[in-house]
Amino acid sequence: MAVLCLTAASASPAQTQNIDPADIRACTGIKSDAQRLACYDRATRRTQMPAARKRSEPVSSNVFSHEQSTATAAATGSNAAPLSLLDSRWELSPQSKLGTFNLRGYKPIYVLPVFATSNQNNLPSSPNPVNTEHTPLGMQDLEGKFQLSLKTKVWQNVFGDTGDLWVGYTQDSYWQVYNAKLSRPFRETDYEPEAMLVFDTNYQLMGWNGRLLGIGVDHQSNGQSDPLSRSWNRVMGQIGFERDSWTVVFRPWWRIPEQAADDNNPDISNYMGRADMQIVHEWNGQEFGLMLRDSLRGGGEQHGAGRLTWSFPLAGNLRGYMELFKGYGESIIDYNHNATYLGAGISLLDWY
Repeated sequence: MAVLCLTAASASPAQTQNIDPADIRACTGIKSDAQRLACYDRATRRTQMPAARKRSEPVSSNVFSHEQSTATAAATGSNAAPLSLLDSRWELSPQSKLGTFNLRGYKPIYVLPVFATSNQNNLPSSPNPVNTEHTPLGMQDLEGKFQLSLKTKVWQNVFGDTGDLWVGYTQDSYWQVYNAKLSRPFRETDYEPEAMLVFDTNYQLMGWNGRLLGIGVDHQSNGQSDPLSRSWNRVMGQIGFERDSWTVVFRPWWRIPEQAADDNNPDISNYMGRADMQIVHEWNGQEFGLMLRDSLRGGGEQHGAGRLTWSFPLAGNLRGYMELFKGYGESIIDYNHNATYLGAGISLLDWY
C-alpha cells in the first residue's frame, strides 16, 4: 500500500492516466487536487456522467468559488474554459447549472478589525423630525466592520429552459469594539434581503460580452427604533458585462414609495442614489473592485459615493482586504452623511 501511494504521488499527469481504475487506493497518493479527483471519478466510473446536472440530482451544498468550477472541469476531463465570474456566481450557462438550494457566495465576505473615519456621524438626522437624533451618541472614529453575504437559487428554469429565481441576504455590521466607555456596542447593523430573477444573455456591445440581465426586489433596514430607524424598499435591475478578467454590473433601481408619516428617510434616493456600477478586475491573484453610485439628479439633489477595494493573497486561502469609501451612505444610518472611511482586514470570499 505504501509503495503504491508513493508511486502515485510521484507520477506525472500522463502516468496517472494509466492507474488501474479498479484500484481506488492508488488515488490517495496523488498530490494535485484536480488529478486526484479525476482518479476517483475514473475509478468509480463517474466520467460517464453528463456534464450538466438535472434539477433532481444532488449537488454540493457549499459551492463558493470560481476555482471549484475550474477543478470540476479538470476532474471530469472537460476541455471547456474556466467559468467566468458572472457564470460561476449565477450559473448562467447550461454547463454551470447546479440545481436549487445550494448555498453560494454573493458579495464579498470580510472582517475588518480596523475601520476608521475622521467624521463619525454622532447626530444622525432626517427630514422626518421623528428620525432626528438631538443627543450626541458618543461613537468613536475607529471601529470594526464585517460583511456577510450569501444567496441560493430557489427555482431553476422558471420559463422553460431560461430564468432562475435567487434569494440573497447581505449583512453589514459596525462594531465599536474599541469603545470601552460605552461597553463596545454595535453602532449599526444593516440587513438586506432580496429576491432576483436572473437571465443568461449573450451579446456583444463595444467589445464587451453582455452576460446577465436581472430584475428583483430589495429591502434594506437597520432594525432600530426611532429616531435611529432607517429603511427603504426598491425594485432593482441588473445588467452584467465581462471580457477577459474584467466584469461590470450596472444596477438601476426605483424606490417603492411610502406614506410620508411612515417614511423615516424621505430623501434617501438623493443621497444613496438611483443606480450604481460595480467594476471587478482580477490581476496576478489580486482582485480590485470599484463601486460608483449616484443620485442621477442635478443641483442640490446631486450626491454620490465611491468604494475602492483591494484583495490580495496572504497565506494559503487567507487573503488580505482593504477598503476606501468616500461619499454619502456608507451605511443606511449615514445615508445623508458625507465622510471618508478606510478599512483593513481579511477576506473570506471575494467576487472571484
